[in-house]
Amino acid sequence: MSETVRLDSSGSDESYQDRILPEVSRTFALTIPQLPPALRGPVTSAYLLCRIADTIEDEPALSPAETLAYLQRFKAVVSANADPTQLANDLGRRLSHQTLASERDLISNMERVIRMMSRLDPSGRVAIARCVRLMCDGMPQFQLSASLQGLAASSDLDDYCYYVAGVVGEMLVELFCAYSPKIAQRREALYELATSFAQGLQMTNILKDQWEDRSRGACWLPQDVFARHGIDVAQLSPEHYDERFGQGLRELIGVAHAHLRNALAFTLLIPAEETGIRRFCLWAIGLAVLTLRKIDANLSFTQGAQVKVTRRTVTVTRVLTSVALGNNWMLRRLFERAARGLPLAPASQVSLTGAARMRAAMEDEGAPVQSLISIRAGVLRPDLKGMNAS
Repeated sequence: MSETVRLDSSGSDESYQDRILPEVSRTFALTIPQLPPALRGPVTSAYLLCRIADTIEDEPALSPAETLAYLQRFKAVVSANADPTQLANDLGRRLSHQTLASERDLISNMERVIRMMSRLDPSGRVAIARCVRLMCDGMPQFQLSASLQGLAASSDLDDYCYYVAGVVGEMLVELFCAYSPKIAQRREALYELATSFAQGLQMTNILKDQWEDRSRGACWLPQDVFARHGIDVAQLSPEHYDERFGQGLRELIGVAHAHLRNALAFTLLIPAEETGIRRFCLWAIGLAVLTLRKIDANLSFTQGAQVKVTRRTVTVTRVLTSVALGNNWMLRRLFERAARGLPLAPASQVSLTGAARMRAAMEDEGAPVQSLISIRAGVLRPDLKGMNAS
């Protein structure tokens, strides 16, 4: 494309965000509106900025060097050190027809999203800028070496999930804590669980979309898991199912399941009266668990559509979680029912990168850190005095 970007001048920046969100993400268009009004705008802006980074990363017309250069420029824009309109114009000329029209629209209106971010309080701007910075620095490390060979080890999968999703979990903790002093009292415990929450969601998507990713020349499955079962990831094909591949797949389902249990623990740390934030979390968790159930029941699936939850399931999930929203016991029971029969990985296979990264960052700044978490039965459970046990 060679034409200069023209900003859509109709409506406010906020209305633009509300309009474009469902066009670039059906899931977030469902969950973000559940948040309290004070959080909807910031979380929408944050998601859209992350989506711009993803669009740059995924653009096939860009060479690796060009992708890295555009991501560095985007980091500067988000940090208020560069002009968003100039970047939007330059990038818009390079986008191929493989980039969706909605994503081109988002790129062309980058300035609007940046303006929305600039109106946030300093803590919100810092949290979002950090998330985008880490994402732009981390994603190219993996995209440059992406191939049908997969990732070398499970630890590489953990790192990949951190840079594409875990940083978003950490950012959400900062936004939630800035919104509510009561939530802020549980900041460290939430931080401990945030990247695990995000990894559970990301791993579910990786498993669901593995064949679509493979058709684009990428594979995010770890070689070490499948090598234990005698499977060479590079030779995988959706047309030729091998039960040994299914065994490796079930191992990864078990890891994702364990992370989603930590996601539930994260959600139960949110005060029961914060129904919007709880709903935002629970709908995502419920749909991920049910997707894992579908994958586990059809290990030989050949495309993501075969293991996608139905609209009816989405509706039932929304209703049931809304009924149980303030009752921790009921929410645990709903989770157990949804996860019934799924394999569950032991604690040793569940990485909690967020805790270590937070400590390292705080220690660099000279701040002491004390752990408030105890590990029991392979799932993190908050050990905070005065918490409601319901």
